[in-house]
Amino acid sequence: MAGGRRPAGLALGWGCCLLLCCAAASKLEISMPPVVEVEVGGTARIECNFYIPENASYTYIDWFYVDRSNKQVRLYHITASGVLEDDTDYKKRLSLGEDKALSISAVTLQDPRTFVCQVGAGSYGVGENSTELSVYKVPTTPEIEPNSGGISVHSGKIPEIARCVSKNSFPPPNITWHKNGEQLHAQDNQVTMPSTLTRESSGLYTVSSALYAPVTRQDRHSRYHCTVHYWLRGQRHALDSQPVQVNIFYPAENLKLKVMPSSTLVKEGDNVTLVCEADGNPQPVFSFFKKNLDEWQDLTSLAEPDSGILRLHDVNKTSNGTYKCQSLDLDDLSQIEKDVDLVVNYIEGVHVKMEPSSTLREGDSVMLSCDAYSPVGLKYQWRDDKGKKLVEGNQLFVKNLTFEKSNTFSCKVMAPSVPGLEQSKKVSVAVEGKPRIVAISSPLYVRQDEVINLTCKAIAFPPPTVQWSINGTAHEYVDNQHVASNLTVRVSHDLLRAGALCRVSNRLGVSEERIQLLVDQKSTAESQGVIIVAIIVAILVVAVLGAVIYFLHKKGKLPCGRAGKQDITKPEARKDKIVVEVKSDKLPEEAGLLQGANGDKRAAADQSEKYIDLRN
Repeated sequence: MAGGRRPAGLALGWGCCLLLCCAAASKLEISMPPVVEVEVGGTARIECNFYIPENASYTYIDWFYVDRSNKQVRLYHITASGVLEDDTDYKKRLSLGEDKALSISAVTLQDPRTFVCQVGAGSYGVGENSTELSVYKVPTTPEIEPNSGGISVHSGKIPEIARCVSKNSFPPPNITWHKNGEQLHAQDNQVTMPSTLTRESSGLYTVSSALYAPVTRQDRHSRYHCTVHYWLRGQRHALDSQPVQVNIFYPAENLKLKVMPSSTLVKEGDNVTLVCEADGNPQPVFSFFKKNLDEWQDLTSLAEPDSGILRLHDVNKTSNGTYKCQSLDLDDLSQIEKDVDLVVNYIEGVHVKMEPSSTLREGDSVMLSCDAYSPVGLKYQWRDDKGKKLVEGNQLFVKNLTFEKSNTFSCKVMAPSVPGLEQSKKVSVAVEGKPRIVAISSPLYVRQDEVINLTCKAIAFPPPTVQWSINGTAHEYVDNQHVASNLTVRVSHDLLRAGALCRVSNRLGVSEERIQLLVDQKSTAESQGVIIVAIIVAILVVAVLGAVIYFLHKKGKLPCGRAGKQDITKPEARKDKIVVEVKSDKLPEEAGLLQGANGDKRAAADQSEKYIDLRN
C-alpha cells in the first residue's frame, strides 16, 4: 500500500478474511456483498472492500452500473488527486463515503441493477467485483370483506365467502386463505381462490383474491382471514387481515317453547309470556295455538310480530291448557312444532258460614267458618277490621258480642306453595239491641239568648231515630252502629228552666236523657261589674263638669241671664244649648243585664247614651 497505509475501502467487517487469510495473499482482492436490499424511497449503501499486497496504495477506484444492454456506465473515477463524477441519471442522488462506499438516495423502482467497483493497483493489476441492488416495498395490511348478503347452506352453487386486497407492494406478493386458523387449499369444484395481480402507474403492485367454498350449519361460528406473503432479505414475510365471520342461513333443527315465569308458579292475575325459540338463521315464522277440546285455536294475531313472543295478561283458570308454537322456515318450507301446558293456580268460592245464623243480641256468641276451593293446599287466617291477626285456621269463635266490639272480620285464604296467591272475604256480624246513649253534652253552661249546640250520641242496631223535646236545627251523623245528633238552639227562659230531652229509639226499645242547662254565673258577674264601673266613671265626669260651671259662675265669668249666657263647649257655634254626652262601650246585652239589675225597663239602646242638660 502507498505510504504504508491501509486502503480507505477496507471494511472492518471483513476482518477475519483480511487479517488472517488475505494478509498472506499476493494479489489484489476485492470483496462486495452480493445483494443490497433497500425499500423504495430509502438510501442504498454499497461497500467496496479491497486488499493490496505489501500495503501498497490504489491507483484509482471506479464505480459503474450495468445498463439494460449489459454495458457498464461509469459513475465515479477516484484517484489520489481527486474525485470525478460522471454525468449520468444518478448524478443528483449519488454520494461517496469516507470509505469510498457508494450511496444512492431516494431509491426508485427503476434502480434495481448491478453496481461494479473496480480498483487499479499499479503493478498489482486491476480487480473488480459487483453487487446486485434489490428494491422492495412492503405491502399494506390486507383488507378483507365478507359476503354482505349472507350465504344459505342450500345454495345451488359454490358461494363466495369473502374478498381480500393488498396494495402498494414490490415485487409482487401472493395471498393465501385461512379458516379457523388453518390454511385452505384449492379443491376441484369445491374450494377455489382466484387471484388478480395489477401493476399500478407507480410501478407498485396490487394483489386481490376471492375465496369460494361451500358452507354448512357449523360454519356459523367459523372465522376467515387472508394473508399476504412477500420476500425480504431472502426471507419470507407475511401480513394477516382481520378475521371475519359470514352470515350463514340454515333451517331450524330444534324448537323451544318456554313459559315466563315458570309454569309451576303462575297464579291468577299474573301476566304470562310464552317465548318460542328456534335455532335457525334467520328466525322462522312463528305461529301460536291453544287447544280447546279437539280443536286448536289460532292465537297468532295476539303475538308480537316476528318475535316468537305471546303475552297473556291477567290470566285466570280459563287460561289453563295446552299451548303450541309452530315454526316455518321460508328457505326450505320445513316446519317444527312444540307445545307446553300452562297451569294457572287459583282460589275461588271463598265464603263464610255463621252459626247461629239467626239474629244476634248483645252478649251472644257466634262461630264463623271460612271455606274455599283451590287445586293446591290452602291455609286460613282470621283478622279484625284493623288488620290485626286473630287466629290461624278456618274457624273463629267470638263471644260476648257488644256494640262496642269490632263486629267486622276478614278471612284470609292463602296458598303456601304459590307465593302471592291469596284472597280475602269480609263478614260483618250484626248485633241487635235497644239504643244506648253513650255521650251527651250535659250539664252545659250557657248565657241568656246565646246560640248553642246540643249533642247526643247513641249506639244501637237496627239504626235508631233521635228526637229532641225542643225545636231547633238538627244534624245527624251515622257511623256503623253509632248515631250522633247535633241540635242548634237559642237559649231562652223556658230552655233554662226545663232543659232538653234526647230520645233515641228503635224497634227493640227506647233510651232517653235530659241535658241540663246552667247559667254561666262567672260571665254574668264579670259583665255586671264592667257596667257598674262605667256608671261610676260617668257620674264622676258629671260631677267634675258641675264643679267647673259653679266655679266660673262664682267668678262672674258665666252670666246667669238668658240674654248673656255663654256656651262653654262651642264658642263659635249655637249657644242656646249646653249638652254633655256620655257613651257606654258595653254591648247591648250587657246593657240589658244592667237594666235588669237596676229594675229599669227601658230599651238597651236608651241606656247606651245619656244626655245631661246644663242650661238650668
